[in-house]
Amino acid sequence: MPAKVETIRWVGDERGKLYLIDQTRLPTELIERELWDVRQVWTAIKRLQVRGAPAIGIAAAYGVVLGLQDAFRSTHQPYDSTAEAEEAYFAKLGEVTSYLAESRPTAVNLFWALDRMKARAVSLRGSKTPAEMQIAMLAEAQAIHEEDRAICHAIGRYGAELLGDRSGVLTHCNAGGLATSEYGTALSVFFTCQDQGKRLHVFVDETRPLLQGSRLTAWELAQRGIEATLICDNMAGQVMREGKVQAAIVGADRIAANGDTANKIGTYSVAVLAAAHGIPFYVAAPTTTFDLSIESGEQIPIEQRAREEITHGFGRQTAPEGIGVYNPAFDVTPARLIKAIITERGIIEPVGRETIARAIVPNAVSS
Repeated sequence: MPAKVETIRWVGDERGKLYLIDQTRLPTELIERELWDVRQVWTAIKRLQVRGAPAIGIAAAYGVVLGLQDAFRSTHQPYDSTAEAEEAYFAKLGEVTSYLAESRPTAVNLFWALDRMKARAVSLRGSKTPAEMQIAMLAEAQAIHEEDRAICHAIGRYGAELLGDRSGVLTHCNAGGLATSEYGTALSVFFTCQDQGKRLHVFVDETRPLLQGSRLTAWELAQRGIEATLICDNMAGQVMREGKVQAAIVGADRIAANGDTANKIGTYSVAVLAAAHGIPFYVAAPTTTFDLSIESGEQIPIEQRAREEITHGFGRQTAPEGIGVYNPAFDVTPARLIKAIITERGIIEPVGRETIARAIVPNAVSS
């Protein structure tokens, strides 16, 4: 990506605003949106103006700050006591976080970020004024943002070890800087390989129906000068059969305790094809994407999106009126099809409940 382009950025102090790239306008237009209230953040997440599990979490954290600005300002009113002002602030916090949690159901980073913001507020309750708490809440959102930068680079370093020079690699959807704070998860592996002098050829699934691969991933790779070829989703098996692909790397929106992984619809098909051709299938994701409260992929909620995304893609009708439509935004790849999961803490291989627990939970032991 261009050096000066940031997917998400905050401008100002605790009274400031959030700016983000409108990903629905790429690749033909690079437009930055200014957001000044929580409703706009909810809309940006719902409408995919900001997307990708880590980026959704970061946006939600800043959304909490925006949502609390009204409560912070209201504390200047003549409350009868400091306790009353604090109560109003926490009531607003509950309202804002519940509202943001309704924007998209599958990406676990959304809920992780909201829980972290709530926990930070609770830790300060009784010791800070609402004005002081608001400063701390912005600092927490910024910490989430900065930590993600470091996480992305660490994922890239570990993942780059898996790819040799001149490898052909296939990726699905977009797991780059647009989906995170910087570098991305799956694309971080490619960018790090480039930094190390390795030359890759990346095959990019267009990723129907919203074309995140052709609109976003292809754009990011072009910005970095990485050799890439765009293909239709149903061409993945053919390029594998022709020997053009030596690995597949994708991102993730939620990973269950057993390693089953939810990612953009079509990922499961890529994993099945990779297994059929003896090609390693890797998932690149931060540890925040793991949801150890969910035993398997069967429990991961799958977002259902509007029928018009298929029947009237990008405003053009391509299906007859009244036709039935099924439009899940994600699918689940079983852990048995995943060669390894690349995290900021290292590579999890083989993928299973015990190896994940040891990597995610400090001092975890098998039962």
